[in-house]
Amino acid sequence: MTIPADRLSHPAVRDLVTAINGHDEQAFFAALAPGATMSDDGSDRDLREWCEREIFATRGHMDVQSEADGGLSLVANYRNDTWEEMRTHWRFTIEDGKVSRFETGQA
Repeated sequence: MTIPADRLSHPAVRDLVTAINGHDEQAFFAALAPGATMSDDGSDRDLREWCEREIFATRGHMDVQSEADGGLSLVANYRNDTWEEMRTHWRFTIEDGKVSRFETGQA
């Protein structure tokens, strides 16, 4: 059973996942703190380039399976048009109510 994005515990994470699943690039970047960073499978990436390639150009979607650490850690089945579906983990850092960093990778 998945957790709907609007039921996620942490509001900043909820906003980001909702934007991803709604393919709303403007809302996604509005949910990020200035200078936000990210990593994929342990390697830092250019956030805008990675998000364009892995989320927006390929219709990325998260089906959240579980959350922990007050909603700052998720396990989700993530799919896009390039990689199809895979089990992933997501860890979020929040500053001033916005996501300042996320780390993702295969779970």
